[in-house]
Amino acid sequence: MSRIGKNPIALGKVKATLKGRDLTVEGPKGKLTYFVHPTIEIVLEEGSIEFKRNSNEPKVRALHGTQRAIVANMVKGVSEGYKKELDIVGVGYRGEQKGTAITLFLGFSHPVVYDAPAGISIKMETQTKIVVEGIDKQLVGQVAAELRGFREPEPYKGKGVKYSDETIRRKAGKKSG
Repeated sequence: MSRIGKNPIALGKVKATLKGRDLTVEGPKGKLTYFVHPTIEIVLEEGSIEFKRNSNEPKVRALHGTQRAIVANMVKGVSEGYKKELDIVGVGYRGEQKGTAITLFLGFSHPVVYDAPAGISIKMETQTKIVVEGIDKQLVGQVAAELRGFREPEPYKGKGVKYSDETIRRKAGKKSG
């Protein structure tokens, strides 16, 4: 039995409904829907969700824990939400907010404009600090990774867009003789 898959998910103030294979989770921050794989059985009880598998094949065993983890992330997302913070490091590197879009000046000949997808809010706290928030953990991580991908931090001066909790391993420059 999967160690993760056999743990029930406590719902708290979140409401879960199952219609066919579609599991809908609704909380104070919003609503998310997920199609659960047919090999995994869902048991909705008062205040909790349990996952059971109908086979012991390796693929089904792998899906057991994965499906439970995805739904647990959904429950946390609709109750608390997810947040990623990014820092812009470098002389002249900065960003501006214009509605739901942000414009990044990252040393290119042109500014980079990024429009937030539905369900995600991007805020510029300062000119060099970006906060990405939303209820879908995967989407928050994807948006943060796309923003970081415009100018990844380089190892010599550390310039670029980095996660706030990320440390950049610095390399020594050229040694002069």
